Amino acid sequence: MSAVIDGLRRPLGHFTERTLAGLALVLGAGVGFGLLLVLVRVHWTPLYDVDHGVAAWLNALVAPHGPLVTVLNALTGLGGRSVIIWLVSVAVIGLLIRRQGRLAVFLIVTGLGALILDPALKTLVDRLRPEVKVPIGSYAGDSFPSGHALGSFVAYGALLLVFLPAMSPRWRKPAIALVALVVLLIGLTRIALGVHFVSDVLGAWLLGAAWLGVTAYAFRLWRLERGRRVPGWTEGLEPEAAHEVAPAPDEAHLLPHPRAAVFELLVGWVLVFGALYGFGMFVSYHAGGTFLATLDSEVPRWFADRRTPAWDGFSFWWSKAGDTHAILLISLVFCPLVLAVWRRWRPVLFVALAMFGELSLFLAASAAVDRPRPPVGNLDGPLPTSSFPSGHIAATICLWAAMTLVVLPRTDRWWRWLFVTLAVVLPVGVAVSRMYRGMHHPTDFMGAILLGTLWLGLLYWVVRPNEDLAEGNRPAIESEQVDELDDELARAGRAD
Repeated sequence: MSAVIDGLRRPLGHFTERTLAGLALVLGAGVGFGLLLVLVRVHWTPLYDVDHGVAAWLNALVAPHGPLVTVLNALTGLGGRSVIIWLVSVAVIGLLIRRQGRLAVFLIVTGLGALILDPALKTLVDRLRPEVKVPIGSYAGDSFPSGHALGSFVAYGALLLVFLPAMSPRWRKPAIALVALVVLLIGLTRIALGVHFVSDVLGAWLLGAAWLGVTAYAFRLWRLERGRRVPGWTEGLEPEAAHEVAPAPDEAHLLPHPRAAVFELLVGWVLVFGALYGFGMFVSYHAGGTFLATLDSEVPRWFADRRTPAWDGFSFWWSKAGDTHAILLISLVFCPLVLAVWRRWRPVLFVALAMFGELSLFLAASAAVDRPRPPVGNLDGPLPTSSFPSGHIAATICLWAAMTLVVLPRTDRWWRWLFVTLAVVLPVGVAVSRMYRGMHHPTDFMGAILLGTLWLGLLYWVVRPNEDLAEGNRPAIESEQVDELDDELARAGRAD
C-alpha cells in the first residue's frame, strides 16, 4: 500500500513543482507587464527618455543604409498579421485533419486571445508612434504594445509547443533557441525601423509570455483531468501525438537518388530554356509573313477594338488569378493540406519545384528574348519584364496542372474533377484577359504552354510525386484505415 501511495505521490509532487514554477513565471510576466503599462500611462520621465533616445539613435544609424532597411523589413514581415494568421490557420486545419482537436482548440484560443488583446490594449493606452527624422517603416494604429512582437511571441511559441513532440529530443532545444531568436529579431526590427519604442516591444513580450503561459497551463490541467501525465515543457503539450503532428511521419526518404535527380533537373532546365529561347526568338524576330505573325498582329488589335469599361474591370480581376500573390497564396494553402492528408513531402516538392522552375525559366527567357509588348494601348502600364513568355499564364498552368497531377490519382471523390476543370479554364481565362489588356501576343500564350508542358513533364519524370501509390506502398490515410479495419477484424475473431 505504501508503495502505491509513493508511486502516486511522486508524479503529483513533480506536477506541483512544475506548476508552482510555471505559475511564478506567468505571474512575473503579468506583473511586469502591468508595471510597464502603468509607467507608460503616467509618462514616467526615465522611461520616456530611454524610449525616445533609442528611437532617435537607431533611426540615425539605420536610415542611411538601404540594404539594411530592406533586410529589416523582410524580417519584420515574419511577425505580420497575414503571416501569423496563415501559419496558425494551416496548423489548425492540419491538426483537425489528423484528428487532434484539443491541440487545434489550444491554437485557436491562444491565437484569438492575442488578436483581441493587441487592439484592446492599444485603444486603452492610446500611445502615439515614435516620431523619427527619417521614416523608414510602415505602421497603422497606436504604439503600445507592439502587435508584431506580441503576435510572433504567442503564435510561434504556441506552434512550438504543439509540434515539439514531432522532433527528436536532440533537436528540441535548438528548435526552441531558433524560435526565441526569430521572436527576438522581429521585436528588434520594430524598434530599429522606428515604428515602436523599446517599451512597446518589452510590453508585448511580457504580455505574450503571460498569455501563452496561461493557455499552456490550462492545457496541462486539461491533461491532468483526463488522467494523463503532465510532460516537461521540452516535450511539448501532447507527447502522445508525436506521430500525428509530424508533417510526413510515414515517408522514409524524399528521393531515392537525390544527386542524380538534381543533375537531371539542372540539365532539363537548360534544355527547356533552350526550347523556349528558340521558339521565342523565332516568333519575335523571324516569323514575318507567317501565320504566327498574322495572329500576333491581328488578335491584339481585335481585342483592343472591342474594349468596354465593364470588360476592362472583368479582365483586370480575371488576370489577377495568375499574378504572384494569388499563385503564392494558393500554393501556401495547398501544400500544407497535402502534407496533412497524405503525409508525403514528395508531392509538396513537386509543386514547389514546378513554381520555382516556372519563375526562373520565365525570368531567364523574358530577359534573353526581350520581346516588345503588342503595339496597342495596354491597360496595365509599363512592366519590368518583356512580353515573351507570359508569366501570368505560365504560372497558372504550372500551378493548377501540378496540383491536378497530385490530386487526381490520390482520390476517387467527385471533387477531383474540379482540379481538372480549373487546370483548363483558369489558364485560358488568364490568357484571354492578358491579350485583351494588350499585354501579350497569342504566341506568348503558346510560349507559356511550351514552358509548362516541358517543365512539368520533366519534373513528373524525375520527382515522381505519386510514387507512394505504387503497389505495396499505400498512402498514409488509406493505410491507417486498412490497419483499423484489420484490428477490428482481429478483435471480432477473438470474440468468436
